[in-house]
Amino acid sequence: MTIQHYLAMVGHASAAQRCHAAGALAHIYLETGRAFEDRCAAEAALTLLLDDPSPKVRLALAEAFSTSAHAPVHIVASLARDQIEIAAYMLARSTILTDIDLIDCIAGGCGETQKVIAGRAKVSFAVSAALVEIAEPVAILELLANTRAQIADISFRRLIERLGHIADIRAFLADDQRLPADCRHALAIRVAEALCQMDMVMALMGERRAKRITNEACVKASISLVTATLPAEYPALIEHLQLRGDLTTAFVIRVVASGKIDFFGAILVALSGQSLSRVRNLLIDGRDTSLSALLSAAGLPDSTHRPLRIALHAWRDVANGKLAIGPQEVTRRMMEHLVPEDHGFSPVLTGANDGMHSLLRKIYLEAIRDNARDHALAMAAA
Repeated sequence: MTIQHYLAMVGHASAAQRCHAAGALAHIYLETGRAFEDRCAAEAALTLLLDDPSPKVRLALAEAFSTSAHAPVHIVASLARDQIEIAAYMLARSTILTDIDLIDCIAGGCGETQKVIAGRAKVSFAVSAALVEIAEPVAILELLANTRAQIADISFRRLIERLGHIADIRAFLADDQRLPADCRHALAIRVAEALCQMDMVMALMGERRAKRITNEACVKASISLVTATLPAEYPALIEHLQLRGDLTTAFVIRVVASGKIDFFGAILVALSGQSLSRVRNLLIDGRDTSLSALLSAAGLPDSTHRPLRIALHAWRDVANGKLAIGPQEVTRRMMEHLVPEDHGFSPVLTGANDGMHSLLRKIYLEAIRDNARDHALAMAAA
């Protein structure tokens, strides 16, 4: 059938005939070696088919052009905005669609349209950002399941902020290796908040106790998160903790007591403005006076200096192989050296030390419990 013949009979041809003709015209257009005039005529006829009342005809076009890098741009763009059964072919496969085209389809499409785009073999940072900002949850789940999709750290942060209340999305995020450390902390907070708000938890514990236990669990989760965080991510995590108000003196004490000295060094860099190399040198072999000056520059209260120095000395000996102890023993040493032998200190210092002793005792008891649990599990596995 020639192109001229098709144009003459299109008005009275059946839908099946038009479908057959659509495939033939697409083949003519894509065939290499065709005369320029034939390609122009085929393109004109194909453009006419975009207005065909039968979705089967437009579906035939989508099937023919979805995998071609030489399809007419205007036809691809039109089919991508057709009903979802037709558009899905273009949205899922076509390499002609630009990020701008895809973002426009995300903004104007339904959840199924967004889901198809989220599952593409190539999803750029810009497209994933658009999905995170406005897509329905079903599309977000598809995006997170697509390990080839490019998702920026800022998009992860926005996703947790916007849809972190949805359990299925939290589950996907928890298993996603691309998630940066500060987002993992925000996710842990979201999980804790969700648990705290459960009716069963509120009924068993009451609101006040549930919040206290949730806060304690969040602190422990934050400390555990540091272990799994790469040093390059420390500044972002510290900034996140600062913005949330979680970078407290108590948190810093826990960090040092648990032996996260590299992270402690990153905190001191952020708070004191000192260079990383200087902070490292002071932590490795700095004298007590220099350490106290650094801690003061970081804004840590004077009442924390002595226990922090004791812990740093202990961890130095551990690093040098002189001691074989862990957080439990280090915390005990911090408590033992907390109150100076001279009892003529002021009431202000007494109050500060009382609060410090209470915190250290809590950390110490938690360390004992953790050690006992690990020992029991080791015996069970033996």
